[in-house]
Amino acid sequence: MAVINFGSINIDHVYQVDHFVQPGETIASRHYQCLLGGKGANQSIALARAGSEVRHVGKINEADVAFKQTMIRDGIDCKHVTCTETASGHAIIQVTPSAENAIVLFGGANHEMTPKDIMFALDTVKPADWVLTQNETSSIDQVLIQAKEKGLRVAFNPAPMTESVKHLPLECIDLLIVNEIEAEEISGRKDLDKIEAYFRQDWPNTEVLITLGKAGVRMLKKDKTIDVPAFEVDAVDTTAAGDTFIGYFLSAYSAHTDSKTALIRACAASALAVMKIGAAQSIPNKEDVNRFLAKQ
Repeated sequence: MAVINFGSINIDHVYQVDHFVQPGETIASRHYQCLLGGKGANQSIALARAGSEVRHVGKINEADVAFKQTMIRDGIDCKHVTCTETASGHAIIQVTPSAENAIVLFGGANHEMTPKDIMFALDTVKPADWVLTQNETSSIDQVLIQAKEKGLRVAFNPAPMTESVKHLPLECIDLLIVNEIEAEEISGRKDLDKIEAYFRQDWPNTEVLITLGKAGVRMLKKDKTIDVPAFEVDAVDTTAAGDTFIGYFLSAYSAHTDSKTALIRACAASALAVMKIGAAQSIPNKEDVNRFLAKQ
């Protein structure tokens, strides 16, 4: 069983700052790093480190092929990561001492994915495979449609949330993974219980995961609501915490682990991620997660 991730690959330019820059202000950064990132790449790395077979489908500038090699070293099948002359997707990330981040994103090569790329990547799938995608690449509608035509289960993380998400073939989604803000934007409701009521009425055939930051996570499946609290740790950088959660949850869940156990494992991985600076660099391996859980 594999997870085929149609996802972004970004080059993250990470700046440690005392506070987020204000209009008209110039501030000095205390530290700078150039790192592999992007929600797609982060989620593939999390899946791989959790122990899943992962195939990543994406685009990157030919000058940045070293970042593709980084993914391959993590055990990710990158046969369908192709090079282009367009600038790679990249992000400018500010990180404050309280571990909050502000991000400016440029899509670049991530927006060159075509329906033909998707068809080719899905040519050899098996019935037990999953498809995962986010909202940082082009042709997302075709990912959802073609995956369902193949009879695959589809997980969708609509981040960053835009109005275009509402016009996708949402009926193709088996598992929707959102944070609280994204859930509010999709549902048009603020209170968590009202958000839950919306999804139960309007998305009756979709399982929904709502991550709640320090409050943990809520999962909606059929007539069941599962709440799991977050682990209390000293956070230094929340970059990729959500991606780590998604990768670890889907790794366990797609391997038929029960929902609550998968959620707890994902929360543990996310807790470890926020204790380190960086995106992909902060994602723990499964042995780290096992040791962390054994201590709880």
